[in-house]
Amino acid sequence: MIELPVISAAETQRKPDWLRVKLPVGKEYRHVRSLVDEHKLHTICESGNCPNMGECWGAGTATFMILGNICTRSCSFCAVATGRPLAVDMDEPNRVATSVKLMQVKHCVITSVDRDDLKDGGSTIWAETVNAIRRESPETTLETLIPDFKGQWDNLDRVLAVRPEVVSHNLETVRRLTREVRIQAKYDRSLECLRRISEAGLRTKSGIMLGFGETEEDVIEAMQDLYNVGVHILTVGQYLQPTKAHHPVVEWITPAQFEKYKQIGLDMGFKYVESGPLVRSSYHAEKHLFDMQ
Repeated sequence: MIELPVISAAETQRKPDWLRVKLPVGKEYRHVRSLVDEHKLHTICESGNCPNMGECWGAGTATFMILGNICTRSCSFCAVATGRPLAVDMDEPNRVATSVKLMQVKHCVITSVDRDDLKDGGSTIWAETVNAIRRESPETTLETLIPDFKGQWDNLDRVLAVRPEVVSHNLETVRRLTREVRIQAKYDRSLECLRRISEAGLRTKSGIMLGFGETEEDVIEAMQDLYNVGVHILTVGQYLQPTKAHHPVVEWITPAQFEKYKQIGLDMGFKYVESGPLVRSSYHAEKHLFDMQ
């Protein structure tokens, strides 16, 4: 195997040139931008400063976060606030559905904070949000980027029962670094979650971030683990440190290395592999609606 270069983050104080983001442009993007501004709509695309917002909006894809903006977990990579969440907003499914309709979203990605404080893990709101969007926008396809529900699989089943077109749960990092990066999560629990999604006959997706200090062998092991439990779609992107209080970036992974991982994943048998420095969970999400027959 040819060893490809990895640039240590300590060697450079600024991000590599390949992480520069182009300004959003295009007719479709401007149309969605005007709707968002006019109706004061909220998407995680904006609040998360996603580098691919222009490209995704131009393709008719948008991502919404439900169940509030305070998480019960404290992953070292994530900028979402940790604490005691507010009460569940029972009207949220209808408001998200209205936003999707107003924005004329073709493919909607829904994600959430972890709600370990709730008996149902938030799964009731998850299911109701999917159903509300389908009532308002029956032509819109849906991807749900869900938590692991602490391994309480009846809550997972509640989401699977409404049959989103794609169900995603991110592994986030390799086995060796899980305790360091995902403090309250469990590597094997995430794999079990993904196995159950796949066995339910749904398009199954997961993602990992690179730059925490993992080795190539670590990454290939994680990819193989994901493939073995039935994951069809894999995303691989560069971790970017939200603040100095978060996990440091140990390495800047080169575009050539990302391309190598893409080819390895395709050779393993994944149907889709999105691998690149700026790839995020919902990148090219609208392209992943392959025929399940």
